[in-house]
Amino acid sequence: MKLICRQSTLRGEVRIPGSKSHTLRGVAIASLAAGESVLRQPLVSNDTLAGVAAYRALGAEIETAPELWRVRGTGGEIRVPANVIDVRNSGVTLRTALGSCALLREGIAVLTGDEQIRRRPAGPLAASLNDLGANVRSTRGDGCAPFVVEGRLRGGETAIEAVTSQYLTGLLINAPLADGDSLIRVLLLNEAPYVEITLDWLERQGIRVEHRDLREFHVPGGQQYRPVDREIPADFSSATFFLGAGALGENDVVLRGLDMGDTQGDKAVVDYVRQMGAEVEVEQDCIRVRARELVGCELDLNATPDAMPMMAVLGCFARGSTRLVNVPQARLKESDRISVMAAELGKLGARVEELEDGLVVHESALQAGPVDGHGDHRVVMALAVAGCALPGETEVRGAEAAAVTFPEFAECMAALGARIASQE
Repeated sequence: MKLICRQSTLRGEVRIPGSKSHTLRGVAIASLAAGESVLRQPLVSNDTLAGVAAYRALGAEIETAPELWRVRGTGGEIRVPANVIDVRNSGVTLRTALGSCALLREGIAVLTGDEQIRRRPAGPLAASLNDLGANVRSTRGDGCAPFVVEGRLRGGETAIEAVTSQYLTGLLINAPLADGDSLIRVLLLNEAPYVEITLDWLERQGIRVEHRDLREFHVPGGQQYRPVDREIPADFSSATFFLGAGALGENDVVLRGLDMGDTQGDKAVVDYVRQMGAEVEVEQDCIRVRARELVGCELDLNATPDAMPMMAVLGCFARGSTRLVNVPQARLKESDRISVMAAELGKLGARVEELEDGLVVHESALQAGPVDGHGDHRVVMALAVAGCALPGETEVRGAEAAAVTFPEFAECMAALGARIASQE
């Protein structure tokens, strides 16, 4: 599928859908809890439905009405899957379910995913699960899916380099159900706010975890999750594209549903666009972004790798140069976002320097043209926003990837006045 984008002025309001991070943590924790849980206003997307399918395979009963999901959990007694678990394109599901499969008392589980997932590493997580008593093997010996998993987590000690925070989340969600206590030493941690999201969920469900500055975690074993009843917060990662869109051209965009008090790290994007010169008003029930002259700056994106594609686009429209740094893990997402954004913005005429851990984006006179989303939802949406700011017609190929987190993206853009259309 392609998105055809033409220059537009965006004005009006958009309601941001539920958080993928919160929804997937909710699905995992409710599935491990005893009794019935309720998730209100969850994100319905390809990634979250992959999480639902994975935990159904492990024994949870999950009903998915549009605005309310009911989960009858397993009480931590994971069922041997009847078939291979396919996590599709969901890295969070792979890393979380990998730990859950290690709770099996007998039998084995096999997890795989699409082509991208089979390239994305999870070897450090597998090694830590093995340290804690499981038997996790990569079938190709490369630290990537498919994985064969046998239990059972007994507890113990492990050290891990969390190049992606998802490794640590996979341990923290499942270690409380191990037979004994676990000590997790974190040698490297990227994307720390995502771990804060996980810890918030654990605390709300009565799970005891002690940590020292997110570098050493003591997790008592033999715990049990309480049922969940929670409304899923709106997604700041998805909001990034509308925060960025509001900063371009003569746009004036109001985003509703966001909570600046939430633990999501991508709320920092509000400050990023303000720092670059956009006019930003934050009120109790909305965030308004109006375009002003943008100025390049340096942004440390270690905690917010999902923001990189959109911030790279804004850098093209900002006076001077914009440095996006300290985000090497962006190379390990659905695509290598560093090289992909350099290449695709280059097709539009951007002057971009690729760093080992980021990008330097220079003010550029972009021209509309064909680009490719590389199967990466955040690349697709960032390039579409760029296309709506350029004279002429920009064609974004592979646009179906947006459904991973934001199936209604094009419709929300169109409601603001974007001249954007899907084409098979």
